[in-house]
Amino acid sequence: MQKNDIEKIVLDNGVRIVTEKVPGVRSVAMGIWVGAGSRYENEDNAGITHFIEHLMFKGTEKRTATEIAEALDSVGGQLNAFTTKELTCYYAKTLDEHFPVALDVLSDMFFNSRFDPQAIEKERGVVEEEIKMYEDTPDDLIHDLFVQTVWPNHPLGKPILGTIESLEGIDRDKIMDYISNNYLPERIVISIAGNIEHKAIQEQVGQVFSKLKNDRKPKKLQPPVEDEAHISNLKKDTGQVQICLGTVGLSQHDERIYTVNVLNSVLGGGLSSRLVQAIREERGLAYTVFCYHTAFSDTGLFTFYAGTSPQKYDEVITLLLKEIDKVVKDGITEKELNKAKEQIKGGLFLGLENVSSRMTRTGRNLLCLDRIISPEEVVEKVSKITLQDVHVIAKELFENRELSLSTIGPLDKAVDLAKYKGKL
Repeated sequence: MQKNDIEKIVLDNGVRIVTEKVPGVRSVAMGIWVGAGSRYENEDNAGITHFIEHLMFKGTEKRTATEIAEALDSVGGQLNAFTTKELTCYYAKTLDEHFPVALDVLSDMFFNSRFDPQAIEKERGVVEEEIKMYEDTPDDLIHDLFVQTVWPNHPLGKPILGTIESLEGIDRDKIMDYISNNYLPERIVISIAGNIEHKAIQEQVGQVFSKLKNDRKPKKLQPPVEDEAHISNLKKDTGQVQICLGTVGLSQHDERIYTVNVLNSVLGGGLSSRLVQAIREERGLAYTVFCYHTAFSDTGLFTFYAGTSPQKYDEVITLLLKEIDKVVKDGITEKELNKAKEQIKGGLFLGLENVSSRMTRTGRNLLCLDRIISPEEVVEKVSKITLQDVHVIAKELFENRELSLSTIGPLDKAVDLAKYKGKL
């Protein structure tokens, strides 16, 4: 990657624009990244960030909802959005010749959405159905339940979708108030990647987003209190028991995040990982088993997941705990270390073959870390990780720490982890 492939400018109002020129492609991806997610909500407006994301597609001063959908469809493009705990992204992908259409539609939605009361009522029903669908999908729901279990009294623990009850209390006034307090210039990054010319794109985008007023200061987030571990069970008449087990991890600003990624890869990052081999391949106890680390701005979460039958969940939890105990005591092998490094490197560079992935990478980097971390820098950091580094981080995460556990399934009560200690 050449140094001038990526350029960044900051508008006078604080909006950051990052452009990446990708040779040999005919497409362009653009994302409007906003540093506002469900973590910025309270009990009075839970679910409002995701609700706003939906409503942005429901009509502006010059386009109906149908015309918004047709604008990109008619030129073979894509238009979508997503909400996380700490950010929202509105994005489009199109042929380079149709980039002006993508910019016009995204900026029209962003600045001129009407939030018509009738549209709000109609979309409220849509999101309520989305919540019901999610609650009927236990292998998705378990991950939300686990985060709520770890941080029961903090906004990070609340579901991104909100609840049916909380949605009922959201009206247009609350929506406009939330936007004015959270969609602030210094929290906005515009990321574009593809067949572009830096200066021309920066001027086009800059003219549109320079109109945002920098007249409010964002509120500071309060970090969650790292207290004792928690256990939860949601009783459902399902054919499987869904299991999430884990502990608090590292923030996205912690340089040791790369070491955690190596550890994650060895434990549950692929078909040859320890968890898949021990639980699926050797014993046939689960179809799906993996682990993952989620990094937030000031904390993180390391999670182990498995889905298994009610007759086997006891053995699966025992094996999960044994693998954790094993990595704490013995670390990983040189072979596992090298394989994990290659997995991370391969995943990184394969992702760069897609302009949408490049746009996501630069947008998220700039919004969350306030700088662009090049793939070469990531590879360099990963290559320097030693066996000792991995062993130290495994001990920090899991040694002498009580783990939290969530289950969904036909269990009468939450599982007591204390009973497994004698089995390890």
